[in-house]
Amino acid sequence: MHIFFKVFVITKTVPTKYWHLLKDGRVQCDLCPRFCKIREGGRGLCFVRANERSQIVLTTYGRSSGFCIDPIEKKPLHHFFPGTPILSFGTAGCNLACRFCQNWAISRSREVDGLSAVAAPEKIARVAAQAGCRSVAFTYNDPVVFLEYAVDTAIACHERGIKTVAVTAGEINSAPRRDFFKHIDAANVDLKAFTESFYRELCSGHLKAVMDTLLYLKNETAVWFEITTLLIPGENDSPSEIDKMTQWIFKNLGPDCPLHFSAFHPDFKMFDKKRTPSQTLFMARDIAIKNGMHYVYTGNIHDPAGGSTYCSACHKRMIGRDGYEIAEWNLTENACRYCGAVCAGYFESAPGMFGAQRQPVNMGEY
Repeated sequence: MHIFFKVFVITKTVPTKYWHLLKDGRVQCDLCPRFCKIREGGRGLCFVRANERSQIVLTTYGRSSGFCIDPIEKKPLHHFFPGTPILSFGTAGCNLACRFCQNWAISRSREVDGLSAVAAPEKIARVAAQAGCRSVAFTYNDPVVFLEYAVDTAIACHERGIKTVAVTAGEINSAPRRDFFKHIDAANVDLKAFTESFYRELCSGHLKAVMDTLLYLKNETAVWFEITTLLIPGENDSPSEIDKMTQWIFKNLGPDCPLHFSAFHPDFKMFDKKRTPSQTLFMARDIAIKNGMHYVYTGNIHDPAGGSTYCSACHKRMIGRDGYEIAEWNLTENACRYCGAVCAGYFESAPGMFGAQRQPVNMGEY
């Protein structure tokens, strides 16, 4: 960790582990299923991993697009210390090319030198502790592409008792997946659709890679994870696809995996689609519940019922939410106050009361 930081100070890049040299002189990046083959001086599709002196380096170590304290429900995570503040940051770049990206100014940025917020891992952990944050999130762009920076930050956070959260599309190969998630406490995985054609045509990605990540998290880790699907009219919002997806989740990940169905708005390269009607989200939620899922939420719309948590046994409301505000709390530790049934997730005796605040953080002031 300290070696990485010393290199960053001098060169603003750090060496990485997941690559190999090809016979023609190019270097293949083995971080994700894209397997970019990069010539000297070139960059992968993510733009932040480059071939420098016949090795892959990370060009954004220690530099961020900005830091902000958010409610953890914004990640979204509804079953991981609800109501608590989380220090959030990202860098630039992404290993997917989603035409509908809702955060494209960061994830598709080609202006790496414009990353003006500078902070070493140890400083991020210290600021999170001083600000009273329960956790730190690697978000805004996918932490897969800044894995080395994220891992070093996670190690520093754990030394101070700070939890770590990854907001990711899950597009990562098996070896880096193991090395990354062993430092992560909770994740929200973006399951963008449930067809390979959607991933191929709209994201330049691979559904199977994401499914493999979800299965790995379920079967081989203790990471708490929730799933988000952005429903796009005419692309991934058919009742049959939602039925197939939620049946797979129930069978392979279990009924206690929280699902978030979020509303699309026109952005980036997809302005030919209208906003997702609220009724589509209600329909998706109903299908998931019918298929046995216990905790299903709606997002990007005002829907207190769809944002609240209900007991899987007696069906009474355990956590009432209005947007990012906790409006009702009927949990005793992690059990329903009415019937005693356990609510899956990580809860304390009382919720955090951070609410819907958003507090930008100037790291230079610490």
